[in-house]
Amino acid sequence: MGDKKNRGGKRGQGTRRIEPRLFRSEGPILRPEKRKYGAKRRSWFWRLAGFVVVAGFWAGLAAVLAFAFIWFSLDQRGLLQIPKREPGIMILANDGTSLAQEGSFFGDAAKIGQLPDYVPNAVIAIEDRRFRSHHGIDPIGLARAMSRNILKGHLVQGGSTLTQQLAKNLFLTQEKTLTRKAQEAVLAIWLESKFTKDEIMQLYLNRVYFGSGAYGIEQAAHTFFNKSSSELTLLEAARLAASLKAPTTYDPANNPDESTARAKLVLAAMQDQNYVTKQDVTDALDQSADVVTVDHLPARQYVVDWVDGQLNQLVKTYDQSIVIETTIDPAIQANAEKALNIRLQQNGKKLGVSQGAMVVIDNTGAVLSLIGGRSYAKSQYNRALKAERQPGSAFKAFVYLTAFEQGFTPSSTQVDEPIRIGNWTPENYQHRYVGEVSLEQAFAQSINTVAAKLAVNVGPDQVAATAKRLGISSTLGHDASLALGTSEVTPLELTAAFVPFANGGTAVAPYVVKRVTTRDGKVLYQRQGDGLGQVVSATAEGEMNQLFRAVVRQGTGTKAQFGNWDIGGKTGTSQDYRDAWFIGFTPYLTAGVWLGNDDNSPTKQVTGGSLPALIWRDVMEPAHQGLQWMPLPGVPEPQRPSSNALAVKLDQDGEGVNPDLFNAPIQSTPRQAKNIFELLFGRRNPAPPQGNGLY
Repeated sequence: MGDKKNRGGKRGQGTRRIEPRLFRSEGPILRPEKRKYGAKRRSWFWRLAGFVVVAGFWAGLAAVLAFAFIWFSLDQRGLLQIPKREPGIMILANDGTSLAQEGSFFGDAAKIGQLPDYVPNAVIAIEDRRFRSHHGIDPIGLARAMSRNILKGHLVQGGSTLTQQLAKNLFLTQEKTLTRKAQEAVLAIWLESKFTKDEIMQLYLNRVYFGSGAYGIEQAAHTFFNKSSSELTLLEAARLAASLKAPTTYDPANNPDESTARAKLVLAAMQDQNYVTKQDVTDALDQSADVVTVDHLPARQYVVDWVDGQLNQLVKTYDQSIVIETTIDPAIQANAEKALNIRLQQNGKKLGVSQGAMVVIDNTGAVLSLIGGRSYAKSQYNRALKAERQPGSAFKAFVYLTAFEQGFTPSSTQVDEPIRIGNWTPENYQHRYVGEVSLEQAFAQSINTVAAKLAVNVGPDQVAATAKRLGISSTLGHDASLALGTSEVTPLELTAAFVPFANGGTAVAPYVVKRVTTRDGKVLYQRQGDGLGQVVSATAEGEMNQLFRAVVRQGTGTKAQFGNWDIGGKTGTSQDYRDAWFIGFTPYLTAGVWLGNDDNSPTKQVTGGSLPALIWRDVMEPAHQGLQWMPLPGVPEPQRPSSNALAVKLDQDGEGVNPDLFNAPIQSTPRQAKNIFELLFGRRNPAPPQGNGLY
């Protein structure tokens, strides 16, 4: 029981519990607590460290596996070498000078060591400020871009480095997917491991697009500033760097204000990154960075387009840059462009004519000059090749040639009088009729009724066949109105069809490309042959040239005459003065000029013997300087015409009428006599004819 009391006494001694001695000491109580807290801290630290190590390991392994997966998902063919740029094209004139350079003819032309430092630095400052320090991917830039995109709720900024952009341009498509983005990053890392920063920058500058068709810094410098990339000023470099964000929006040529505004941002970024000083920026903005004007592009671009269009037919494949040698004569080409523009600037508005085309061809068919329009910059439509227009009286050459081949001669006569052929009533210029005339006189004065009669006599089908034989390829009609040029033709084919009258009767196929070679001289194409065979007999050619000579010496084409050269030609004016032509030739060259309006609206009485003949003379006279005088084929050598022989009465529209035409006896009615009087001394501003004839 005592034991129970003792136990009970212990339980009854208040609520304080007596702890063992060890734990009543203050010191021993604190020491175990310290050991327990420190052990807990060390435990969490090592756990966290272990987690980081393990996570890092697995993340690294995942990255390696992802890199390997993406790497092997790429097309491995040629991946380990930088792809060559697309082969370039150099187009040369017949004297070896350059007409155009397309693509990367000289490869990566700009060398980083030859560029001013501010050229690559301008690009780095605005496009990739940490280019010199990152290894292909810029985590800081990527994070900043992602945050901005999230805040905006849509894509406003990309995080690609210059190396990533280069990787995309070299190896990938423009597809915007996560897979392509991952491939871009992998390839950027690979590029950084294979090339130095300068090599990467050089590759980038030579491949990136700057706008206006300019790929690479060298082509961009020539396109916008007409200089080499090594000669760029600071402001010019800034303007080119500015265009990289959006080449169309910041195009220096087409959007100069936007380009200048962003160029200032580029300069500010360069100053902020210590590439230039504040004074450098001030000096740069005080200088001009004038862009080459795009208001005028040389008319040779019409030739370049023509060459480009037929290249695939001449050369099927090529894997290196090529040289195309053309027949274009730079001096004649420049004179033709100048003459057409000056004449239209001086007279186009008041005469209601806005467009023109010209072709010059030698006796082999080589095109020495081709002008497809008044301004290539404003219209790339090549009227010399593609504009099918009514040739008017210029087509009479094929009517008269057919007649001579069927037994007519230049001295054969026809009566010029009002006629009706079925439902068609051909009419003369200003409704004038002169009675009986020789074919030479009728051709020289471009009398419509005589040509219509001849067409009926020899047969319209035969006239069409003659035209086809000489080189007309357009579809032709088969009625008598064909005689007056109602079927449409192009300036190139009509001019080429006149070449047989200048070269001895041989038809030609007009051509512009002589030879195509690789840069190292391997011949890929060589033109063979100069003619398509004899299509006009010597007798018929001589008879025709007698007529052509009369047109220029005493007929409607006198304004084409220069010096004492023996010249043949034919004027053409379509109904309501919608088209005006002069096709003329010497023993050396044949040239054709067309004037009119693209919408086929009438001009203000522009005839073939006026502006077209003047433009023809403007070009052909200097082209014959230094050449030996020769007569036209098949006709006796002419005497140099006296001033009296060339005297003509000119109407205001420029067509000439020779008084000698009326020296021969004419059986005429009073009505015809009145028409002759009016023809010589009548109205100076006749109303346009209302009939359905062509003039």
